[in-house]
Amino acid sequence: MGRTDGMNMILITILLGQAGAADKKEECPSGHYTTDGECCKQCPPGEGVVKPCGATQTECAPCLDSETFSENFSHAERCRPCTKCTGLFRMETPCTDANDATCVCNYDLYLNKLSQRCEPCTKCPVGRGMLLSCELDHDTVCEDCGAGDTYSDQESSHEPCIPCSSCDEGEEVQLQACTAVTNTVCQDQYPVVSPTAFTEPTYVDFPIDDPPSDGPTDGGATDAAATTAAADDRDRDSHERISKSLNHKLIPVYCSVLAAVVVGLVAFIIFKKWNSCKQNKQQANNCASNQNQTPSPEGEKLHSDSGISVDSQSLQEQLGQTQTHTVVTMDEDPGLLLPLQTRDKVEQLLFNGGRGGDGSAEDDWRNLAGLLGYEEERVAAFRQEQRPVRALLSDWAGKDGASVDALRAALRKINRDDVAQSLAPAPAKPTATSVV
Repeated sequence: MGRTDGMNMILITILLGQAGAADKKEECPSGHYTTDGECCKQCPPGEGVVKPCGATQTECAPCLDSETFSENFSHAERCRPCTKCTGLFRMETPCTDANDATCVCNYDLYLNKLSQRCEPCTKCPVGRGMLLSCELDHDTVCEDCGAGDTYSDQESSHEPCIPCSSCDEGEEVQLQACTAVTNTVCQDQYPVVSPTAFTEPTYVDFPIDDPPSDGPTDGGATDAAATTAAADDRDRDSHERISKSLNHKLIPVYCSVLAAVVVGLVAFIIFKKWNSCKQNKQQANNCASNQNQTPSPEGEKLHSDSGISVDSQSLQEQLGQTQTHTVVTMDEDPGLLLPLQTRDKVEQLLFNGGRGGDGSAEDDWRNLAGLLGYEEERVAAFRQEQRPVRALLSDWAGKDGASVDALRAALRKINRDDVAQSLAPAPAKPTATSVV
C-alpha cells in the first residue's frame, strides 16, 4: 500500500512538470523554440535578424539609418532596404531604422487611384474656378462661374471664381455687366476733363496790296484794309505775350533739372572717391600686417630649445597662400565656412537635379529643404527667389544646430553623395619642417 502511494506521488509530480512546461511554451511570443526548448527571442523594430533561431538563440543587429529598416518584432525578419523615391515621386518622410520612406507625387501632380500613376493636376478653364484644390490623392475639382456673381478670366488649377465688382451708386455708371469670363466695367459718372493743350495761332500771309493810284479811291476799301491790319497786329502781340509767359515758366523747370543733375554727379564723384580711399586704406592695413610678419633672411632658421627649427621663408609662402584663399560664409555661424568655389558648386549640383536625370531640376533642393525642417509654404517662398538654393542655405545657416556635417548627412539622405563629397574638408598641407 505504501509503495502504491509513492508511485502515485511520482506520477503526479511528472504530470505537474509537464503542465508547467506547456504553460511556458504557451507564453513564448515568437512561437518557436531552440533545440534546447528555449523560446526564440524576437528582434525589436529597428533591428534585424543576423542569425536565425535554431541550434542557438536569435542574434539581432541594428539597421542602418536611411539605408535599411525593420518595422516589426520578429525572430526571422532581416533589415530590408529603404524605398527610393524616383521619377515623378518625391520623398515626404525619410527612411529611418524602424520605418520605411514615404513617397508621394511631385508638386502639381496627384496619384490616380485607378492607374496608380502620378498625373498633372487639371487646370480649370476660363469661366470656371477651383472648388477643391489638387491634393496628393485627388485631382482639381472645378465649378462654373457666372450668374452675375463670380467670374474667372484665366486658366488655373489654384484660383477660385472671383466675386464680381459693383459700381458705386451715384458716382459710377456700369458700362458692361459681369459675365462668367469678365468682370464688371464701370466708369465715373462725371469724368474729369483735362484742359486742352495750348496751340499756337496760325498766321496766313496775305499778298501786299498794290500802291494806291493817283486817282480817287474808295473810302470803304481803305477802312477794311486798316481794320485787317489792326487785327493782325493784335494777334501778333498776343502771340508774343503768350510765348514770353511760357518762357518765363519753363526757365525755373530747366534750372531745377540742371541743378538735380549737377548734385547727382557731385554725389556720385564723392561716393567713388570715398570708396576708393576706403579700399586703399584696407590695402595699406593688409600690407602693414604682412610687413609685421616679414620672415628672416633667406635660409635663416627659427630655433628653439626643443631642437626643432622652422623654415621661416617656407612658412611665409604657405601663410600667403592661405591668405589668398577666399572663404565665404553662408551666415555668421563659423560652422558653415565654405570656399566660394565649393558654395557655387553645391548650388549648381543641387539646382541641376539628380545625376540620373530621372527627376526634375528642383526635386533635390526641395527634398533637402524638407529634411532641414521647412514646410511647403516656406519652400514655395524660396522658389520665388532668383537663386533659391542660396536663399535656402543662407536661411538655414542662421538656425541652431546648422553645420556642414548636418548638411552632408541630409544630402546623403536624398541620395546626393556627390554633393556631400564636395563638402568634405581638403587635407591640410604641412606648414613647417622639423630637424632633430
